[in-house]
Amino acid sequence: MRIHFIAIGGAAMHNLALAIQQKAGYVVTGSDDEIFDPARTHLQEAGLLPDEMGWHPERITPDIDAIILGMHAREDNPELVRARELGLRIYSFPEYLYEQTKDKFRIVVGGSHGKTTTTAMILYVLNRLGIEADYMVGAQIEGFERMVRLSDTAKYAVFEGDEYLTSPLDLRSKFLWYKPHTAILTGIAWDHINVFPTFDLYVETFRKFVDTFEPNGTFIYYSGDSNLQTIAQGARKDIRCRPYAAYKGEVPMQVFGQHNMENLQAACMACETIGVRPEDFYREISTFTGAANRLEKIAETATSVAYKDFAHSPSKLRATIKAVRERYPDKRLIAAMELHTFSSLMADFLPQYNGCMADADVAYVYFNPKVIEHKRLTPITAEEVRRAFGTANVEVFTESEALQAKLRSLFNTQNDKMANPQMANKAGTALLMMSSGTFDGVDVKRFAQELLGQA
Repeated sequence: MRIHFIAIGGAAMHNLALAIQQKAGYVVTGSDDEIFDPARTHLQEAGLLPDEMGWHPERITPDIDAIILGMHAREDNPELVRARELGLRIYSFPEYLYEQTKDKFRIVVGGSHGKTTTTAMILYVLNRLGIEADYMVGAQIEGFERMVRLSDTAKYAVFEGDEYLTSPLDLRSKFLWYKPHTAILTGIAWDHINVFPTFDLYVETFRKFVDTFEPNGTFIYYSGDSNLQTIAQGARKDIRCRPYAAYKGEVPMQVFGQHNMENLQAACMACETIGVRPEDFYREISTFTGAANRLEKIAETATSVAYKDFAHSPSKLRATIKAVRERYPDKRLIAAMELHTFSSLMADFLPQYNGCMADADVAYVYFNPKVIEHKRLTPITAEEVRRAFGTANVEVFTESEALQAKLRSLFNTQNDKMANPQMANKAGTALLMMSSGTFDGVDVKRFAQELLGQA
C-alpha cells in the first residue's frame, strides 16, 4: 500500500505519516517546501525526510494508492494537480483518520480552548488502565511515543477535533469528518476570523458538528457556555446531552486552574461512556502532569517558577493567566505572549483581547510585522495592539530581541529577585511565556532557565 503525503512537514501530518509507516505492508513517501524541527528530526530518524525540498509532480505515479493532502499545500500545488490528473484517491488528514477508524467507537474533543489537554487526559487514563485506543492529539503526552496512532486492534479512537479548515479542496471544519459516538465541546469563543468572519458563522460550525454524531451519541458540553446550551437544546432527539462543570473533588492533582478542572470533568464523563468508572478515572488522572506546551513547567528555583503555554486566542490567554495568578497569588506574575495566528494579527479581531492580560503584574505582547506581511494581512501598529488589550500593564514589542532584553532587565539572576522596586513586596516571580509560535526562534525553555539563573 503506497501512501504519499503532500505537505508532510506539518505537526499532525508528519505524525500521521510516522503512524502509517509502522503498519505492516505500507510504504510512505512525502514532500514539502520547508520542514522544521521537531518534524524534520522525526522524519529523518524514520527515513521519511524528503531527499530535497519542493514539489515534484514527476514522482506522482499511477501506482500510488492514496494521497494525503495537508493544509499547507495550495490548490494549485503541482503534485496535487498531477494526482488529480491521474485520478488518484486524495484524502484530507481528517478524512483519512475517519476511514481508518470508521468501525471503532470514536470520542472527539472540540471547542475553542482546552481541546488538547482534555484529549490528553482521556488518553492518559485509558493508557494507565490498559485500554487500547487509536488517537490523534495536538501535543506530546507522557507515555505516548507519537501524537497519532492507528492500529488494527483498538476498539476505540480518541481525536482532538479542530474546527479549522479540512484541506485546500475541502473548506469545511476538520471535525465534521469524525462522526463521533461521544463528543465534548469545551466552549465557544470566536477564533479563526479569516475562516469565520462573524461570530455567528463560527458558532454555526459547532452546531453542524453536533449534527454529525452517530445515532444515539452522547454530547458532553460545558454548562457555563450559553451558545452550547442553545446547541444542546436544538440537538437531535436521539442525542444524549450531558452538561458539565468544574471538578470539585478531593483527589490531589498535578494540573491546576479552573479551566483544567473543567477539562478534567469532561474527560471523566467521556471515559464513562466506554465503561471507565469515575473512581478509576480520578485515581489515575491524579498523576497527570499535562500535555507538552500546555501550562508546562520549564524552570523553577526556590522562589520563582516559569511556564510555557500554547495560549494565543483571547479565551486561552485569559484562562491561562488566571490559572497562574490563582496558583501563585504572592508572586510577581510576568506574562509574555506572541500574536502569531491569522486571527490574532488581524485588526478587526484585536478588540477581542481587551482585558485578557489584566491579571498579570507585567504583561508583554510581541508580534513580528514580517509575519503579517508574509500572511498578506493589513499592517497593524504596536499602539493599536496596546489599545486593543486595554490595560495599563501591557507593553508591546515588534522585535524579539527587544522583548528578550526587557525580560532580562527585570531579573537579577544572581539572587533570583526582580529588579523592580514597585514589586519588592512580592515573594519571587511566576513567568509565563505564551505562543503558538516561538517568539522568532527563541528556545523558550532555555531562555526561562537563563532568566531564573539556572542556565
